[in-house]
Amino acid sequence: MYTLTAIQERRSVKHYDTSFDMPQADIDRLLDLALLSPTSFNIQNWRFVLIKDPELKKSVRAAAWDQAQVEEAQLTFVLCGDIKAYGREPERYWQNAPEEIGNTLVPMIGNFYNGRESVQRDEVMRSCGIAAQTLMLAAKAMGYDSCPMIGFDRDRVAELIHLPDDHEIAMMLVIGKAAQPARPRGGQLPREEVVIENFFPAD
Repeated sequence: MYTLTAIQERRSVKHYDTSFDMPQADIDRLLDLALLSPTSFNIQNWRFVLIKDPELKKSVRAAAWDQAQVEEAQLTFVLCGDIKAYGREPERYWQNAPEEIGNTLVPMIGNFYNGRESVQRDEVMRSCGIAAQTLMLAAKAMGYDSCPMIGFDRDRVAELIHLPDDHEIAMMLVIGKAAQPARPRGGQLPREEVVIENFFPAD
């Protein structure tokens, strides 16, 4: 499927075919593509918690207001991020670059994030959002559907997955073989309302 078609046809699907067994090769392909998602300074701060244990899935579903897709979809992810990834051996992030590039960029990472807790957290949200879109479009191109989710008890899910204190949850995301099509689009705002040229108009 062409990328533009995947963008046009991607929808949030709520019901999945529980009889379908997703091939491991497809799961690996989706994850490999997700890992190509860009991150600031290449810090790769996203973490993909794939919920596979059936009992854990039930518990996560309960923490997500009993939304069926959590348990029915073939893949259930908690997308979270390592807030302190910028400081964890940052030379790793540029180990394959020419030495002069690494020597320039690695010190910049610490200078940008040190002491800026809100920026560290915001970076996790940005990175996970980009990765989620990569996963959703890749899934659609491979014949699957998906649903990003924020409707869950964040603290309970964090407890269930043993989230480290220096990590933050951005969203959940399910991927699978649709059992029912998505509902019709609710309504798109006009382009002129959401696209601003140069600056907002003065009051």
